[in-house]
Amino acid sequence: MFLITDLIALLTANLILTQALGTSTLFIAADNRRSLIWTALSITLFTTAGSCAAYMTDWLLPAAAKDLTLLMYTLSVSIIYVLLLSALYFISRTTFNKAKKYIHLSAFNCAVMGTLFTATGRASADPSAFSISSYVLFGLEAGAGFVISALILTAAYRKLNSAKVPAPFRGFPAMLVYLGIISMAVYALK
Repeated sequence: MFLITDLIALLTANLILTQALGTSTLFIAADNRRSLIWTALSITLFTTAGSCAAYMTDWLLPAAAKDLTLLMYTLSVSIIYVLLLSALYFISRTTFNKAKKYIHLSAFNCAVMGTLFTATGRASADPSAFSISSYVLFGLEAGAGFVISALILTAAYRKLNSAKVPAPFRGFPAMLVYLGIISMAVYALK
């Protein structure tokens, strides 16, 4: 039982729930199943590929130039963004037209950039975590945590937007309160 609880806490109490990164995209993903699938795939792709780029940046960037980390991370995600859109465009225009909205939302999402900085912070705190496999695993964990968080929000989305909720509180404010309560509950599992 402890292992299952620990796994759930690890996956859901990631960047999204403990630091509220990617909240607006999370609400878009919770809107319907198609949005959830495309957004989850895009976020997971960007957190994982971005983590690889963060590892390369951390490995190649000299200590004297660490002030350029944000610029390098942004440049890395930009390159991944352009390559992904180009590949989809040339592979299938239909898929490109379906996915481009979600790729645009995901690429420069604060959940992606937060994942890169958190992976770097984790590696600097624990030198044994400074490996490509640790960075990739962290990127996958962040993506999986985003998916689980979106599923949790999807479960409550319709009820929090129903006529039973007072009009000034309906929608985004109710979702933020709900997210805060879920965050505290999941954080308690840690």
